[in-house]
Order: sequence, then structure tokens, then C-alpha cells
Amino acid sequence: MKNTYNRYIWLLNTLLVYKKLTFEEIKSKWDDSYLNDNKPLNLRTFHDHRNAVEQIFNVTISCDAADGYSYFIEDDVKLQQDTATKWLLNSFNTIGLVNEGQNMRDRILFEQAPSGTEYLSMVIKAFKQNLELEIEYQAFYEEDVTTYHIRPYFMKFCRRCWYVAGYLHEIKAIRHLALDRIKSLKITDVHFDYPSDFSPEKYYENSVGIYVNDNDEPQEVVLRAFGQRVKKLRTLPLHHSQCEIAMKEKYSDFRYNLCLTHELALDIIGMGSTVEVLKPKDLRNKVRDEVKAMWLKYRSD
Repeated sequence: MKNTYNRYIWLLNTLLVYKKLTFEEIKSKWDDSYLNDNKPLNLRTFHDHRNAVEQIFNVTISCDAADGYSYFIEDDVKLQQDTATKWLLNSFNTIGLVNEGQNMRDRILFEQAPSGTEYLSMVIKAFKQNLELEIEYQAFYEEDVTTYHIRPYFMKFCRRCWYVAGYLHEIKAIRHLALDRIKSLKITDVHFDYPSDFSPEKYYENSVGIYVNDNDEPQEVVLRAFGQRVKKLRTLPLHHSQCEIAMKEKYSDFRYNLCLTHELALDIIGMGSTVEVLKPKDLRNKVRDEVKAMWLKYRSD
């Protein structure tokens, strides 16, 4: 079953990469795939896989008879904008890279894999059944282990770490817990109703990173970017609200609608001298104070 599902993802990924392929071209690429079990792809199996991909991923694989009976995915741009599908395809391609490069492991480098992933399946199971989790947790800033009871609403992968977020009984508010700081986790038999008016995307609508302060109101943030940072921000926006409002020869100004979190300030500081905060003044002062504190640590050298 696992191999069959991988074949579905392979077909979807292949059509997304090559845009249009005839059956013979698809068959040829299957022959070169690491998933190939020395069995050629016949036409009947292809159409079975095609139908399965359409149902699972809610897409349409059409056939253009005028172009040599080539197959393509309709509205593939919309599909690639779906974050869950992109994550799935990226993971699939990474696994393929590892499998095809077994004899070149010293030439394929990865960052250290995040810990805590052993809890992912249990959290997803709790999602499906709307059951509360009991978690023994040790934060980085605490020496003691604390027991929390959380109604898991969603998960988020951020800065090489998985987080589970939801209503935390002990705090009586929505909070997140890092999976790599969990000492033990168990699914309780306490059922909860997932709030119909809650949206994880809306929850993070005005924030960068993982931290959200419910008391903060979003503000207009304007950053001035210099040199290559302009192209980088155009390619990889800091936030979905990003809008380029001024384009000059040596710099561009970008506007955002964001809450002024400490995480936002650290992201800006991480861009170094290629970015300057123009507004609001509170954020500009926060970045300035942090940079000044850094300078004080190095001024004696």
C-alpha cells in the first residue's frame, strides 16, 4: 500500500515538473525511477494511478489529443501553492534524493533532522479523534518538568522544529509546545469540540515565526532593503502581507501588516545591514537596542 501511494505521488510530481508528457514519456521516466521494481508501467496501471491522483489530490489530469496525446495537470499553479501538497512533494523528492544517492552520501549534505518527530503520529491521532493530550514538558528556560493538558488544534513546522498548538488548560489560552522539549506524551480519553470559528492560518495572519501575542494589534511596518536583499525579499517574502511600495536604484521599500514580536525583530537583525526599519518607531528602537547590546559585547576586541 505504501509503495502504491508513493507511485501516486511520483506521477503527480513528474507531471508537475515536466508539465506535459505522453504516456510513452511517462513510461520511460518510470523505468528510470528508484521506485521501479523492474516492472514496466502499462497503460491500465497508468490510468488507475491517474484516477487515484485525481481523487486524492483533487486535481484533473487531462489529455491533449492535439499535442500527441500528452497528459498534463490543469491549474497546476494553484496545486503548487497548497502548502500541505508542497510539503509532501518536497519530502518525497528528498527521500528520492537519498535513495538514488546511497553511494554518494558524502556529497549530499543535510541539516540535522529535528527531534520530537516520534510524537507526530500520536498528535495526528489526537487530531482525528479530538482528544486532549497530556504532556510532560521541559522548556529551555525551566529546570523542572511541567505537566500540561492541551486540546491540540494544529501543528506547525518552524525554524527546524515541530510545534503542537491549542488550548492549554493550565494557562487558559492558546499556546504552542515544541515537540523536541516533550519528555512524554499520551492521548487521554477527554474529548473536546474543535472550535468551528478557529483558523490556524488566521491565528498567524499577522505574525512572523511561531510566537503570537493575543494582546498585540498589527501595525504598518516598513523596511528599506539594500543590494541583493531586494531580490531575496521579492523571491522569499518575509510575510504574505509584503508589498513593495518604492523602487529606487540602490534600495526598495517594503510594507507589511505585522504584530511587533521579538521574533520579528530578530529576523530583521538577522538580515544585518542590508535592511533598515523605517517604521514604526517602536520596532526601529527595539532593533537598535538589540544591535547596540550586541555591539557592547564585541567593542573590546
